[in-house]
Amino acid sequence: MTTVRVRHGAAALAATAVLLSGSGALAPAAHAAPSPAPSPAVIPPGLYGTKDPTYDGVWRQSLAFMAQQVAGVEPSRTAVDWLLEQQCDSGGFASYRPAPATTCTPSTLLDTNATAVAVQALSGVDKPEAAEPGADPVSKAMGAGAAWLKGVQNEDGGWGYNPGAPSDANSTSIVISALAATGHRPGEITSSGGKTPYDALLRFAIPCDARTGGGAFAYQPDAKTGALVANGDATAAAVLAGLGKDLQTRGARPEQKPTCESPATPTAERAARNGAAHLAGALARSGHLDLPPMPGATTTTPQPDVGNTADAVIALGAAGHIDRAEPAVAWLKKNSAAWAEENGPAAWAQLVLAAHTVGADARDFGGVDLVRKLNATGPAPASVPADPKEERPAQAAAEEERGFNVWLAAGIFLVAGAGIGFLLSGRGRKGKR
Repeated sequence: MTTVRVRHGAAALAATAVLLSGSGALAPAAHAAPSPAPSPAVIPPGLYGTKDPTYDGVWRQSLAFMAQQVAGVEPSRTAVDWLLEQQCDSGGFASYRPAPATTCTPSTLLDTNATAVAVQALSGVDKPEAAEPGADPVSKAMGAGAAWLKGVQNEDGGWGYNPGAPSDANSTSIVISALAATGHRPGEITSSGGKTPYDALLRFAIPCDARTGGGAFAYQPDAKTGALVANGDATAAAVLAGLGKDLQTRGARPEQKPTCESPATPTAERAARNGAAHLAGALARSGHLDLPPMPGATTTTPQPDVGNTADAVIALGAAGHIDRAEPAVAWLKKNSAAWAEENGPAAWAQLVLAAHTVGADARDFGGVDLVRKLNATGPAPASVPADPKEERPAQAAAEEERGFNVWLAAGIFLVAGAGIGFLLSGRGRKGKR
């Protein structure tokens, strides 16, 4: 699910990486790594959600911030400080550090996905005043995080989930989007091998004339055959990255017809538009993407994938295909609330971001106020914009009162012109009550 980030042993990785990497929220991919220490039983102050944050603490906090930002909500300072304290001196973030006061060591498992979303999330929070521009803690954390990401770029131009891990489409895309959102030029960031992030991203693109999955992106090439298997989460992430956009994007207009083309030397943008065409076709069948059954599952029937469907909505909107996203938006309005309630802040954030991209009302999304639900998963926000629905009665009353006063003044003027002074004084006294 969206808020669960699973670490698998090497033996299980080959069988499950592709399936788990497509579980939603442009989710960090599964990877081989030692299990970290258990999380504390009590959720730390400032952290969103109530579930074990071991694998997704920084991720869900950052997605919550990004969704709040597009909704005009300012996060609590306690929540911002919690995220800042998760950063290591190197600039990188781990998935979660239960003891942030403890200095990171070479054995601290740093996470490119968490670092990328944290950098982007911090770019939108209020920055404390500082003697010099960029010297405040938030700006310094953003700069250090971006520098760390550039410093752990793989030779092929991409990024894996952890530094040194083989590049994958999800991690590479998330880093590209975060760097672009914070003012960097990903196409000009080259590795020691002279490769850019887009060089790496294109390696995962499936040609349009492929027998299956044409236009989509794979998470990684098959380790044995090199074959590329379409992955919904990787495709949605790659569409945003190839277009130079991020999770907070607004839908592009005018709307465009999705097409898939495979020139001899495709650009990252062309590959991204191919990915959008693939997603449009996939959503046209049922209004949602499917999650293949997990290995060993009792049922072999694919289940609707709420998280990746929301990701696809964002990708289609970014590519200028809002009309093709409408059936998925309608499906999400009917089917996403229980899923988000179960999965917590990252899930609510994902739905807010999807609604934002296509111009849907996040405060009345199938009858659910997504923003209110998200805010309730963390510390009380520092500020929340007034709910337009709550403003309307007060505004109507004020307008009615203003209208009454205008007509009252006009009546008084006419009466005064007729020389009826006692009526003038009586109406004046009533108007002041």
